[in-house]
Amino acid sequence: MSKHSFEETFQLLESTVASKGLTNFARIDFSGDAGKAGLRMNPTRLLIFGNPKAGTPLMVAAPTLAIDFPLKILVSQDDGGKVWVSYNSPEYLEERHGIPEDLLKNTAGIVAIATSVAG
Repeated sequence: MSKHSFEETFQLLESTVASKGLTNFARIDFSGDAGKAGLRMNPTRLLIFGNPKAGTPLMVAAPTLAIDFPLKILVSQDDGGKVWVSYNSPEYLEERHGIPEDLLKNTAGIVAIATSVAG
């Protein structure tokens, strides 16, 4: 859970990703797109980001990892106004795709980013 508002959390996520020199591949505004379709959805956005130098060796070693890469962090707000920061943990990715132990460190940065964003 984030101690910041939805907008603050997402802006902090984008600025943190940029400050670490990572590539911002895409921003998906699920709730904004829902609104354009005449539907209501609590604020929900996904940021897709990464570093090809770190990610490519992982996908070479475990090709199915490409379904979960680049890295993603979802920021969402529930009905009670709480803001959540969600991501696939390195352990989950390791178990799901059989990432070699020596390359697992290439995914560890997502935990630090999500933790710093949530405050």
